[in-house]
Amino acid sequence: MNNSPQSLRRHIAIYGRRNVGKSSLLNALTGQQVAIVSPEAGTTTDPVNRAMEILPLGPCLLIDTAGFDDEGNVGNLRNERTHKVLDQTDMAILVMDQPEDSSYEKKWLDELNRLEIPTVVVLNKADAIDDIEVAIEKINSALGIKPISVSAKCHEGIDTLRKALAHAAGDDEKTSLTAGLAKPGDTVLLVMPQDPQAPKGRLILPQVQTIRDLLDKGCIITCCSVDTLEQSLNTMTEPPTLIITDSQVFSQVYQKKPESSLLTSFSVLMAATKGNIEMLIEGAKAIDRLTPQSSVLIAEACTHAPMSEDIGREKIPRMIRKKYGESISFDIHAGKDYPTDLKKYDLIVHCGACMFNRRLMLSRIVRAQEQGVPITNYGLAIAHLQGILDKVSLP
Repeated sequence: MNNSPQSLRRHIAIYGRRNVGKSSLLNALTGQQVAIVSPEAGTTTDPVNRAMEILPLGPCLLIDTAGFDDEGNVGNLRNERTHKVLDQTDMAILVMDQPEDSSYEKKWLDELNRLEIPTVVVLNKADAIDDIEVAIEKINSALGIKPISVSAKCHEGIDTLRKALAHAAGDDEKTSLTAGLAKPGDTVLLVMPQDPQAPKGRLILPQVQTIRDLLDKGCIITCCSVDTLEQSLNTMTEPPTLIITDSQVFSQVYQKKPESSLLTSFSVLMAATKGNIEMLIEGAKAIDRLTPQSSVLIAEACTHAPMSEDIGREKIPRMIRKKYGESISFDIHAGKDYPTDLKKYDLIVHCGACMFNRRLMLSRIVRAQEQGVPITNYGLAIAHLQGILDKVSLP
């Protein structure tokens, strides 16, 4: 589990005021000196990430943040970075070290509740509090949630905290990537062209995740490239139940697929797993409303040095311009560099977000919705542009 990609890990962020022991708590949870600990307020300036396994939660990414009560010009920048972590937070730990003033914590708890982020409140430094029961009751009264008392310094209450996190997470096991498309015993054909963007000697992450999903499900898997598609189909005694292809060759594969075989793409599977696929489909249809004066945002989850025929930077813009006007403008934003103001755009075309956790992709979709900007992803956009979106099978 220590080799699980960050996108597949539950993101647990630790929030609180300066010097309440957030970094000490991170170190206690991981059993390692991951974060710098100092009695000086404001020691943590940037979010600190640590991947680990927390049983029974499984693979997690713990995120230590700067105090949300920081002050001054630099402090305001730190506060902004802390607030941005909300976009990727699956679960939150809200840390306090005294019960007298809960105004900051109440404000943050309200925001966490608004975003429907499961939250565990922690009363840290329990070893230094005279009457711990009274302190717990004061916080419970102020926030409406009973805190877990711990001492990160003495490593007391850490097991109780882990159990509380597991309880707060509930039963939210992720749906299968191929839910509704394949069942145990089905034959699935994967069409996987390896373009220059793919790491040498390796498959790209969506392909790996899909193969693992199908193996776990008990499917029979055959892999091929576009060039060997017909040969692969000819070797099969029966047509495959499902064909999953790279979106870039949607049209080619559709023309050659058996009539009885379902067809989808790795990007479409990502759209259903990482975000709101219904909204992304509506975003694909919004392509028809583009004009030569339109502006489109291309958003990539990963940062990479672009090569020739890059799907987001070259292929999709070329397809859109060919159909709706050469003067359409495109902006490219990669990684976690994502504009706050989206209103200048007529459309957002996002990658499959295999490098993001679901919460982060959903936050981008919600932000686009709030600003009235349609959003789709690469696979759905290509399927619509090629006129086969209604022929694509959806999870």
